[in-house]
Amino acid sequence: MSVQSYIENNKDRFLDELFSLIRIPSISVKQEHKADMEACARRWTEVLLSSGADKAVVMPTTGNPIVYAEKMVSPAAPTVLVYAHYDVMPAEPLDLWKSNPFEPEIHDGRIWARGADDDKGQSMMQVKGFETALQEGLLNCNVKFIFEGEEEIGSPSLEAFCQEHKELLKSDIILVSDTSMVSAEVPSLTTGLRGLAYWELEVTGPNRDLHSGHFGGAVANPINVLCKMIADITGADGRITIPGFYDDVEELSQKERDMIAQVPFDKTKYKQAIGVNALFGEKGYSTLERNSCRPSFDVCGIWGGYIEEGSKTVLPSKAYAKVSCRLVPHQQHEKISKLFEDYINKVAPDYVKVKVMPKHGGEGYVCPIDMPAYRAAEKAVSIAFGKKPLAVRRGGSIPIISTFEQVLGVKTVLMGFGLEQNAIHSPNESCRLDYFFKGIESVAEFYREYTKK
Repeated sequence: MSVQSYIENNKDRFLDELFSLIRIPSISVKQEHKADMEACARRWTEVLLSSGADKAVVMPTTGNPIVYAEKMVSPAAPTVLVYAHYDVMPAEPLDLWKSNPFEPEIHDGRIWARGADDDKGQSMMQVKGFETALQEGLLNCNVKFIFEGEEEIGSPSLEAFCQEHKELLKSDIILVSDTSMVSAEVPSLTTGLRGLAYWELEVTGPNRDLHSGHFGGAVANPINVLCKMIADITGADGRITIPGFYDDVEELSQKERDMIAQVPFDKTKYKQAIGVNALFGEKGYSTLERNSCRPSFDVCGIWGGYIEEGSKTVLPSKAYAKVSCRLVPHQQHEKISKLFEDYINKVAPDYVKVKVMPKHGGEGYVCPIDMPAYRAAEKAVSIAFGKKPLAVRRGGSIPIISTFEQVLGVKTVLMGFGLEQNAIHSPNESCRLDYFFKGIESVAEFYREYTKK
């Protein structure tokens, strides 16, 4: 039986197993879903064992549990470590969903549900690709799995787990499916990720909310001050104004800029897809360079004062914002976090008090494209999708990837099958059915290619 035949004969079961996981609302950011996190981890061990793993266990951490599984074919064989995450983003706003986010549906050639892509769908591609390779006699390497439940909150427990279990996680290469392709017509492999630094800001003015008629114009409004401070972080040329911010940024080589220029990109369609009339970014760089190889600053949320129905003439006591920077390789998130905190404290006027609260962060990552494992992934995707994948950097962050390199000393191949229209983190997340099965085929073919002599 061929790889494609095995997938075809088992596709309904593959989907049933995926749906059993999607139905568990494993939302890591909400404490009320703690039991769901544990239930999802237990369910993954069942799926991994039935897929061919020799063992699969739930292991405790200081936070949500980790699923570890393995299939050992020979002590002399190379070892692949598969990383994925079983936690998902909250589904809100629920009123924008066209279906129940935790009751998967198939229509229009897609699976619709929270986690259909990120990352339960892509995790299942890895597991069922492993199963297919095993059943078809293609698995000539050891395979270990580590699935965590905290990726969507910055993986706070995973580094310590890796430090404690270095021998258990010993491997030759790490394989991850948690990234996307250029488009449905253009398969690609991710060769770089941006890092991340994230903060919450609190600005306090008067000791209580004030009447805006009695005090307006005489007392500084914390929301006004906060807006001014964060607006000034990005200049008119799109560059970040924090002193020292660009000190460790590596300039793009002409060779890499030429590679990026080969990626198909229609600016008009890009604007139409997201509903904007014009694009904005750092002067001197293309859109694809800006959103993958250059750092950025964004306000992720801002609040304060009266926002309920009707009007209330209030000068608020406090204002808040959540802000983040996407970083590029060589920028250390701890250093950037300190630069940001120093900058805010310096520019904050004396008529307010400012508190900077650093949240999670991580480094960027670049994958060498001459590694045997990368070439195996390239060949595997070529077989499944019918054309050679482009090598592209992506703008998102998976902070644990750089941690793996630092702690375990192992490089990662980012073999993702998502698409922009899958709307991860948004209402109506979905995954193309054909991509789900092509992803499984790609992973199975990776195992064939990786151990070819």
